[in-house]
Amino acid sequence: MPVLDPNPRNGQKKMLLVFGSFFAIFVIIGIIATIASP
Repeated sequence: MPVLDPNPRNGQKKMLLVFGSFFAIFVIIGIIATIASP
């Protein structure tokens, strides 16, 4: 099964959404840490 399906099923789309939100939270934490650091 290919990692990126041209027509993703609902489960794969949900998993991609979870990974995307996790990456977004990681980036936001990094930006906050950069701003908060002296």
